[in-house]
Amino acid sequence: MMVSFDSLRRARSSSADSAWKRLIRWLRRRLPMGLYARSLLIVVIPMVLLQSVVAFVFMERHWQLVTQRLSAAVTNDIAAIVDLITTFPQDGDIDRIVRIARDELDLNIAVEPGGELPPPRPKPFFEILDQILSEEISNQIRLPFWIDTVGNSKIVEIRIKLEDGRILRVYARRNQAYASNTHIFLVWMVGASLVLLAIAILFLRGQIRPILALANAAESFGKGQKIDDFAPRGADEIRRAGLAFILMRERIERQIEQRTAMLTGVSHDLRTILTRFKLQLALSGDNPDPSLNQDVEDMQNMLEGYLAFARGEAEEDVGALKLSDLMARLAAEAELYGKTLATSIEGGDNIRVRPNAFTRLVANLASNAYRYADTVRIEARHTPKWLTITIDDDGPGIPEPSREDVFKPFFRLDEARNLDSSGTGLGLAIARDIARSHGGNVTLGDSPLGGLRATVRVPT
Repeated sequence: MMVSFDSLRRARSSSADSAWKRLIRWLRRRLPMGLYARSLLIVVIPMVLLQSVVAFVFMERHWQLVTQRLSAAVTNDIAAIVDLITTFPQDGDIDRIVRIARDELDLNIAVEPGGELPPPRPKPFFEILDQILSEEISNQIRLPFWIDTVGNSKIVEIRIKLEDGRILRVYARRNQAYASNTHIFLVWMVGASLVLLAIAILFLRGQIRPILALANAAESFGKGQKIDDFAPRGADEIRRAGLAFILMRERIERQIEQRTAMLTGVSHDLRTILTRFKLQLALSGDNPDPSLNQDVEDMQNMLEGYLAFARGEAEEDVGALKLSDLMARLAAEAELYGKTLATSIEGGDNIRVRPNAFTRLVANLASNAYRYADTVRIEARHTPKWLTITIDDDGPGIPEPSREDVFKPFFRLDEARNLDSSGTGLGLAIARDIARSHGGNVTLGDSPLGGLRATVRVPT
């Protein structure tokens, strides 16, 4: 029995935890994700909660208390009039009582001969006057009565059936029995809150704008675009983050410049040596070893490929490129290789990239497909946020465990292949380097054609 009770308790606890987690996930999906919107919620939600509590307490205490006292005072006056009519029932006395009620108590009354009270009217959903005034009349006068407080009329009608069967009709102004100006407090409270909210929005916009500028600058730098007008602004913490970003950007640019300069110098020196090798081979005699010429050519190809990889086209500015022109160039290259190519473009034709670098990115992937496949299909999908280019082929493909390794410089799947057929091992590395410099990436997968699928995805 104890085991059953413990298991039931654990099941209930697990169910409660699951429901709580579902509620948290639901709230996360519904709440805004932007910093500006969340900051507004931080300001608005406490303000609304505070006003709700204040309004509830005010309604519950002040409004009800004032209305109760006013209704009690009106009921006391009506009770006094009932007492006078009961004490002096003659017609002459009734006229004096009517005059006294009108002049002294600000109540219009009339005494009608015997009759019946009208049927009770439906109670309003939220009307504090009807409830409190009915309670006061029941407690003080203790006679059958009928009241009409419904609507926006400034007059409240009260009918009381006297002990002798006559009907006393009393017309009182609503503000005599009801705190009618209470809404002014609510208007002032809501109006002041709106003013404070407007001021908070202005200050929040001023604080969020530097953060957005920093995010845009980081995004542009990630895409390889030049940033000239960014300067740290805002609060001290945001300025520190902006300054750290500027220093980081300068270090990265300096490292790239140093790497490019070093490799340019090395390339120049090696080219000089390779030129000497070629000259010596040309002057060595009539039958030089053919493998020496081939080795020199291979060394020069490797040197050019590595230099292009290290340079990464980082110095190129962002410009316009037409996808249709890019596809036409790839089609001409496929015709040169004698391959079957199918292309399609979905979305806009113009894109904003570094034209030469991006063209080289797609050309490297297409050339890799041409080298190992007979049929290639290239699809471009351009949306307002992303550009996705998919290259499918029917070649042998790449094993899944090696799909990340092929992006490493100088990595080749078949070490026995000569450099003429497999290249220098830098094509895919250069392609991913260019894609990441645009803020995107290149991934490999299985193609519907049976070979390899290369997917390029960059932000637009």
